[in-house]
Amino acid sequence: MPDSASPVVICTRGSALALAQANAVLAQLRAIHRKRTFELRIVKTTGDKLQTVQPGNATESVPRGLFTKELEEELLAGRAQIAVHSLKDLPTELPVGLKLVGTPPRADVREVLLYRSRQLEPNPAEAEWSPGRRVPFYGQSLDVLTDLPKGAIIATSSPRRSAQLRHIRPDLEIVVIRGNVGTRLQKLVTQTSIDATLLAAAGLTRLHLDISPKGQLRIDPRLPATVRERIDAPPAGVLATILEPEEMLPAVGQGAVGLEIREDDTDTANLCLPLNHLNTFAAVQAERAFLQAMGGGCQTPVAAYARVVGHQLFLRASSYVNGTARFAEGRRIVREAEKLGEWVAADLKRQEAGPLGSLSDTLIG
Repeated sequence: MPDSASPVVICTRGSALALAQANAVLAQLRAIHRKRTFELRIVKTTGDKLQTVQPGNATESVPRGLFTKELEEELLAGRAQIAVHSLKDLPTELPVGLKLVGTPPRADVREVLLYRSRQLEPNPAEAEWSPGRRVPFYGQSLDVLTDLPKGAIIATSSPRRSAQLRHIRPDLEIVVIRGNVGTRLQKLVTQTSIDATLLAAAGLTRLHLDISPKGQLRIDPRLPATVRERIDAPPAGVLATILEPEEMLPAVGQGAVGLEIREDDTDTANLCLPLNHLNTFAAVQAERAFLQAMGGGCQTPVAAYARVVGHQLFLRASSYVNGTARFAEGRRIVREAEKLGEWVAADLKRQEAGPLGSLSDTLIG
């Protein structure tokens, strides 16, 4: 454990999104604790190394803690004091000696559907054509997912997104896509074998991207010009539609950043305490308790979203295990966040078990 004169090391992955999150945490800690020194350390994780792994492919073994294991090793070895994670990547069961100490205010939990604009469509007179060839989709601003043309091809590496897409639109074809946000957007623009993809709104926001009133993905115009010029612009001609949680539930922990430390490091716990947002922490506790009770991880086709309203915590969740869509919801007082997550998971498991029915009409809390 470092003394007050030693730098507090914050470890993170090196992707653009991970760095944006870690730098935000770094800036907040420096602003609050002006007499302490903080530094950032970039760590390459298994997920960064295994660029060819295909999450959700049942024929491949996806390592547990794909994007977190090496960061946690830095903590346990004492080479870092704080690990900053996208919370949806952090397993619900942490290594012995580590704990989740806080979550800053949650960003947008919603999903974003991204697709090519008609301005990118080639001139029909110049495009090569052959009988039976699939016509790629070039659209205009869509209102909802159901506006996509029949048989559209959606690229995603998320089993949760794939399962929800198949439930909402059985006619859609789902293919796997890999890479960071920039890579996926570039593939969308250049590869006509796919028509659309899905990304988390929080990730786009943290990369300083924004959706115009006409649905165009762009650099956030509210940023100062000196900041905008340092940001990588998205490819031209990408349109975006926000999907509300009622249309597609997010992943457990989506939009939230997790701060992980050693359990016995009270000094670092006190440093992180001002960054913890109590409502966010309660919500993700419920979601993570739900996921753990379901016996799953980030590759399990389940979704959940909790939110605090007054003194009540509401949780809605869905499961697509074995290809069948099931839904459950409940509410409890905020301090019973974990019990709420476990209760909703029990409801879904009861539905999966057979004709006993659902508990979701029962008032709880």
